[in-house]
Amino acid sequence: MAHHDNKPIDIVVYGASGYTGRLVAEYLNKTYGNSGSLRWAMGGRNKEKLESVRDEIGASIETQIIVADSADTDALNHMAEQSKVILTTAGPYQLYGSKLIEVCAHAGTDYVDLCGEPGWMRKMIDANSGAAKASGARIVFSCGFDSIPFDLGVFFLQQKAATEKNGPCTEVKTLVRSMKGTFSGGTAASLKATMAAVFQDASLMEILKSPYGLVPEFEGPRQPSGSKPRYDEELGLWLAPFIMAAINTKNVHRSNALMGHAYGKDFLYSEMLVTGKGDDGQKLAERVAGDNSLMGDDGPKPGEGPTKEEREAGNYDILFIGKCQDGSKLKASVQGDMDPGYGSTSKMIAEAALCLINECPNVPGGILTPAPAMGDALIKRLVANAGLSFQYE
Repeated sequence: MAHHDNKPIDIVVYGASGYTGRLVAEYLNKTYGNSGSLRWAMGGRNKEKLESVRDEIGASIETQIIVADSADTDALNHMAEQSKVILTTAGPYQLYGSKLIEVCAHAGTDYVDLCGEPGWMRKMIDANSGAAKASGARIVFSCGFDSIPFDLGVFFLQQKAATEKNGPCTEVKTLVRSMKGTFSGGTAASLKATMAAVFQDASLMEILKSPYGLVPEFEGPRQPSGSKPRYDEELGLWLAPFIMAAINTKNVHRSNALMGHAYGKDFLYSEMLVTGKGDDGQKLAERVAGDNSLMGDDGPKPGEGPTKEEREAGNYDILFIGKCQDGSKLKASVQGDMDPGYGSTSKMIAEAALCLINECPNVPGGILTPAPAMGDALIKRLVANAGLSFQYE
């Protein structure tokens, strides 16, 4: 697309002085440096903080610093006009992201974020889709642990179904087999902001409750519920509700719709967390179902997060079980080599930004999800650089 020609900056990490933004900047610096092949900059509202992060992570003094407050349309415009893609970690997005999306959508600047706030996402889809399509801007939400491994995991499984089973899986059950790592303060703040927004606007509750909340004008079949602990006879395992299911499920259904319902209009999808076998599995499932710690006041605060050792000791393993039209099953898994909320997330969003500008120049503008925007190209990048593996089992 012509709108990227001659822009001096490839990627701006916006919110680079925050906990996750700093990890993204560190990853880009360590993996790609800041040179002729990749020119990235750090953006945010506080110049001194950005400069000190730049120096602490050992980035070149040449690394550009862009000062732009999230409410300052002119500054955001100036940033968008000189950049191919804005990678923003400055959440909760419903508080700090609306102007930035609008600016990118009109300027033809690509955009990636870590958003897991479906009420706000739907508002942005309704308000900015037309502008993004017209300008060629590819706006891609949810480029972290929610929802890249899930969205691309389903996509990966469905590709195999299409070639080997003459059609998509009619149902995919996703099971988080293991997950080690902490949730971010940003995740907790986003949940609280979402609840506050619902309190002010009851119509948001409908969007939050519906698996099709991010698919305007479409209502598919009733979806399987993952909201209560249950025993899976087939697997001999106890399953518990999975906290990210609400956002991931909406993104997977949106991907399906954006790809012309490639998974079918009757596609069924669910996500649950494996808690184990027998009585212990049951007890843990019930404990997980009753856990509201992220919403409490002792939950993590924005800007807080695990140590480097904790990030590196983290990991996750997600199993996708597809039911094919002929009654047979297909399985795939996605694994990550660091904690999901920070270590892996910061690598995923960085690679998504690079993927958009390097491998996806012909993808048209619009408000997209990771699978239809980047698909295979992003899977390849994540496997090559970001410590993820995608396998058929």
